[in-house]
Amino acid sequence: MTATDYETTCAPTASGDGNCKKAPPGIPLYRKLCYAVGGMPYQMTGNAKGFFMQIYLLDVVQMTPFYVSIILFLGRAWDAITDPLVGYAVSKSGRTRIGKLIPWILLSTPFAVLSYVMLWTTPQDNMTPASSFCWYFIWCCLFDTFMSCYHVPYSSLNMFLGGDQRDRDSATGYRMGMEVFATLAGAAIQGQIVGVYHAKRAHDCNMLNQSEVLGLSGYNSTSALTDTLHNTRRAYVVAAVILAALYFMCCLVLFLGVKEQLAPLSKLDRIQVPYLTGMKMVWKHTPYVWLVFGFLFSSLAFQMAQGNLALFCTHAAGMAGYFQHLVLILLMYIPALAGIAIVKSNLVIFILMSILAGSSLAALYLLPWSMLPDVVDDFKVRNPSCTDLEPMFYSCYVFFNKFGGGMAIGISTLALHFAGYKPGVCKHNTVVITTLHVLFAPVPICLILVGMALFYFYPINEKRRQEIRSALEEAANGGMVREDFPL
Repeated sequence: MTATDYETTCAPTASGDGNCKKAPPGIPLYRKLCYAVGGMPYQMTGNAKGFFMQIYLLDVVQMTPFYVSIILFLGRAWDAITDPLVGYAVSKSGRTRIGKLIPWILLSTPFAVLSYVMLWTTPQDNMTPASSFCWYFIWCCLFDTFMSCYHVPYSSLNMFLGGDQRDRDSATGYRMGMEVFATLAGAAIQGQIVGVYHAKRAHDCNMLNQSEVLGLSGYNSTSALTDTLHNTRRAYVVAAVILAALYFMCCLVLFLGVKEQLAPLSKLDRIQVPYLTGMKMVWKHTPYVWLVFGFLFSSLAFQMAQGNLALFCTHAAGMAGYFQHLVLILLMYIPALAGIAIVKSNLVIFILMSILAGSSLAALYLLPWSMLPDVVDDFKVRNPSCTDLEPMFYSCYVFFNKFGGGMAIGISTLALHFAGYKPGVCKHNTVVITTLHVLFAPVPICLILVGMALFYFYPINEKRRQEIRSALEEAANGGMVREDFPL
């Protein structure tokens, strides 16, 4: 975008002369919608993994909790590490005919789609523990790497859609709406396909328990459980193929509908500062630090509850036949989680508490994403000579989201290991049940309170947003950012 690409508006002055300013054209509606659709793959696949990966590895693959905790924690740790590295690689890459960010999105998509399907595939019925661990750990790391190559440049794309701050906020709003829909879609597709078989397994377990209590021998429990296990594994593959196809179509919509535009104080060029220097500048920006750590604890709380929901409903609450529906509803947070943990085998109360939990999900987990562009704009205004660091801001933000998820699910599964969780069994001891209760409600409640306290100190308010907007408009009109910009 050049200076001629801006619309010109004139405001009369006291002397009668027109004070002409060049304003960037707004972002067309179709571009906002296509950009928003591009955010769906991350939420669809991420929430499918978040809700179902733990119970899939424990109850379907029947891997020991210790190995599962290693896969989930180290997998997310690897995922988190790749984000800043991908962000720096994107910053160092040059512009191509189709842009600087879009090529990363396009080239990573086929590999991400393939690795996602393989992640939910069990190649053999009787894999050794070591081979099973290697299979899922490798595919988990590969998928997370390719997803980073997609999501980091996509997140940065918000700054290069054109328009002004208000237009980008509007585009972020559309993105948030699509991501909420994608969260529901991913949970619905995965849950409705595999939930039937989890309910069937719960029924088989109930029949087994009753036959043991009554001393009956006519019910062939072993055969029924084995058949259900094979069907469940096939169902997970079917769900993965459907979500992978949607991933590919969303990428296609993004490519066809969005073209990168230059932004004020941004050149979409190669970053000129070394990696460590750029990271130091990013982390010296105070608003970014408050926002990141507030987001980290909110993310920890949400992902702790998310990762343990299926296991909690299946083994602690007696809701194995309904958890796939509760996932849709779940998506007032603290009283809702407390209520879900306290009630026992009451579907109506579960539904009501899930609705309350979902009412604050956007405020606690999704809205911090809409605050990040303000932080980046604030940094650009304060450091006009340091350009094109947007991918580093977004990659570090994603890093802490994924690092929090890895900590949440890794610690949860390790706690179940020490509590004595046994894969494939129909009835667990009281220590496991108590552990699931603690992981699902008290721990997330404490984490969300810490996150809310950190957000209280976030320094960018509406007044500061207006000051940033004025400075960016001045820069867009060819002027220099004031040296006396308010601190």
